[in-house]
Amino acid sequence: MGAPDEDRFARLVHEHAGAVGNYLRRRLYPLSLSDLDDLVEETMIVVWRRIDSVPVDAELPWMLGVARNVLRNARRSKNRRSVFEARLSPASDDSSAEEHVVADDSVRTALASLADDDREILLLNAWDGLDTHALGAYLVVSTNAAAVRLSRAQHRFRELLNEAQVH
Repeated sequence: MGAPDEDRFARLVHEHAGAVGNYLRRRLYPLSLSDLDDLVEETMIVVWRRIDSVPVDAELPWMLGVARNVLRNARRSKNRRSVFEARLSPASDDSSAEEHVVADDSVRTALASLADDDREILLLNAWDGLDTHALGAYLVVSTNAAAVRLSRAQHRFRELLNEAQVH
C-alpha cells in the first residue's frame, strides 16, 4: 500500500472515527466501556486491511458495517466467556443499554419487542442519522429496498408502541 492509501486511511479515520466510536458505544452492551477503544481499533485495522474495498460514495456506512461485524465477534467472544464463567458464578442481573437510554417505558417495551433487524435499522436511522441511501450501503441492498425495510420497521414499531401505551 502506498501513500495514497495511507492518506485516504488517515482521512477516513479523521472524518469517521468519532461516528464509528459513537455507533459502537450505543450498542456496546453487554460489553463494557473499557472494550470501546479496542473495538474502534479493530474496526480501523479492518478498514486499513480492506482500504481498496471502501466505497467512495458510502464510506461511513461501510465502516459502520465493519464495526457491526467487529462488535458481533466481540459479543460472541463475550458469550463464550460468559458460558464458562456461569459455571463458576451465578449470572448477574444487569439491565440493558436500552433500559438506560430509553426513559419512556412504552418506547422501551416496543423496541424490545421488535425483531433485531427491525430494531437495528430504526436505530441506525434515528441514532446514527443514516438515510435510506446510507442504510442501503450498510445493509448491502438497494436504496429502495432499504427504504422499504425502514418503512416496514417503522410501521411495526408504531403498532407495538400503540399496544404498549394501551396496556
